[in-house]
Amino acid sequence: MDRKIVIIPTYNEKENIEAIVRKVFSLEGEYHILIIDDGSPDGTAGIVKGLQGEFPERLHLLEREGKLGLGTAYLTGFKWCLERGYDYIFEMDADFSHDPDDLPRLYEACAKDGADLAIGSRYSNGVSVVNWPIGRIVMSYYASVYVRTILRMKVYDTTAGFKCYSRKVLETIDLDAVRMKGYGFQIEMKYTAFRLGFKLAEVPIIFINRRLGTSKMSGGIFSEAFWGVIGLRFRKILPRI
Repeated sequence: MDRKIVIIPTYNEKENIEAIVRKVFSLEGEYHILIIDDGSPDGTAGIVKGLQGEFPERLHLLEREGKLGLGTAYLTGFKWCLERGYDYIFEMDADFSHDPDDLPRLYEACAKDGADLAIGSRYSNGVSVVNWPIGRIVMSYYASVYVRTILRMKVYDTTAGFKCYSRKVLETIDLDAVRMKGYGFQIEMKYTAFRLGFKLAEVPIIFINRRLGTSKMSGGIFSEAFWGVIGLRFRKILPRI
């Protein structure tokens, strides 16, 4: 059986963390979870530690000191998972904006349909976003149009953070060379996989804005992505040696 693990970065997610862990573990297919907590002052990590007593073999926790960025959290998680032999490695938010019931669909896109990277896409089948302000929908949608135009990459949801990587993608990408740390990280990882010749597939999902807790989105995140994409277009991308 393939070994599958879901990486969930957290910062102040006490309202959501237990529910998301239990939901993922309720799915068929034996998913593991790696929580990467950036020093949440609300006790998120403590809740996870309590759950580890119930799920000692499947629930893992890495604690970091302070908010070090989404990209560095995932890069740390990728290396941890590769060292432990996982075959498929997922990215997912803690707040239920990504529906855990879609995890098997992402997995099947890779394991059965031949994709190397499966992307949970908000925009591959129209606009599938619920409870976002219209301004944020417009910004997000046209950000993807901008990225797709600059990078010439046929992905409709270029900033998506709900993904399934096959192991060989993360083994091939030079993770130490990834530069963008905010949501630009999501663009850079997709583009790097694309440039290295991997097959990317979009799986339509419905994205639902968080009901509990506070969004971590900021203007600086969009600024990094906007300017970083231009540099990315002309960067030489090589596989890890």
